[in-house]
Amino acid sequence: MKELNNKNPFKTPEDYFEDFTGRLMGQISEEVPRIKKSEGFTVPDGYFDDLHSNIENKLAGPQVKVIALHRYRKYYFAAAAVAAAMVLYLGVQWNAPQEVRFEDLANSDIEKYFETNEFGLSTMEIAEVIPVDELEISDILENRLNEENVIDYLNNNTDEFEELNLNTDE
Repeated sequence: MKELNNKNPFKTPEDYFEDFTGRLMGQISEEVPRIKKSEGFTVPDGYFDDLHSNIENKLAGPQVKVIALHRYRKYYFAAAAVAAAMVLYLGVQWNAPQEVRFEDLANSDIEKYFETNEFGLSTMEIAEVIPVDELEISDILENRLNEENVIDYLNNNTDEFEELNLNTDE
């Protein structure tokens, strides 16, 4: 650690702090204070006699033009309001849910919906609703059935699956 610099310009007289308390108590207990009467603030003679008339004269004088320090404050408030509205609008648009369309649904969701909801429609009524004009033979031929899907379908929809005598090693 660096040595302290002993070049302090402030010095106290010798034995100043030894009897400091005694001297302070002696000065406080004196009956006549040491404060001089001439020191302090003074008011000129007759100042309060003319004070009221002086204030009225200054108020009756010409009005001084006041320069507004915040001249553009209303424009700043308007700009801040527009910016806050833009931030609010973008925040609402950013978190808004997108509209769900029919094309967004998966085929499995549509099939599950029809399986779980009873409409009471017969196969003929369903066939009347399906547009036949748009169907092509290639749509039917391209969708080849997987063997596992057929076995699962038969297992779920037949009562006696074991009696079908399906050989899995062929």
